[in-house]
Amino acid sequence: MTKCPECDADIDMDEDEVEEGEIVSCGECDAELEVTQIHPVHLIAISDDDDEDEEEEDEEESIVEKEKVKEEDDEEEVE
Repeated sequence: MTKCPECDADIDMDEDEVEEGEIVSCGECDAELEVTQIHPVHLIAISDDDDEDEEEEDEEESIVEKEKVKEEDDEEEVE
């Protein structure tokens, strides 16, 4: 038996039925949880913020690439 790190609900998990790195959901709050340890079972909440940070980084890289292409086009027009 372990507890959800988000809502503190009891989660019944058998150590023999889960693997490290496995993603499970809390039945009470629907939080996505990662199994980080199996003896005893330990869970951490998977943050949506990580996904948002990656999306922001991708957008920033895309903007930089567009600016470089525009600069190259402007240089070609000058020549």
